[in-house]
Amino acid sequence: MMKKFFSVRAHAGEVDLVLLLLRIVCGYAFILHGWGKIQNPMGWMGPDAAIPGVFLALAAVAEFFGGIALIIGLFTHLAALGLVITMAVAVFMHAFLLGDPFVHPTGGAAFELGAVYLLVFLLFLVIGPGRFSADHKIFGSKGA
Repeated sequence: MMKKFFSVRAHAGEVDLVLLLLRIVCGYAFILHGWGKIQNPMGWMGPDAAIPGVFLALAAVAEFFGGIALIIGLFTHLAALGLVITMAVAVFMHAFLLGDPFVHPTGGAAFELGAVYLLVFLLFLVIGPGRFSADHKIFGSKGA
């Protein structure tokens, strides 16, 4: 069951290289995003946060450890799932609760980057990490 879930779909070599580069860049970004949050996992939004501490901790773990998992390409589907959920909540909050625009004309709060990250992580959830990953080494490949 685990082998089937974590096995990697076969792609052309160029696709695997691009997936590797995308994993490294996004993974590093989320290690940095999650670093401050993991220092105070249940309170990183401050004492007046409307979100319960347990959900803040889940987001901190998803960002920091999910970033590490992406770079390595280990348990990529699971890491991507946590990051998809985290980004979906972030986009929902900024777009609907806070009313931020998709792109702010003067550089203020917006949900464009969150939406882009959401789609990148959805891509990894659907197609996996590519051949240049620990998942491929451990769990092997499956047909496209």
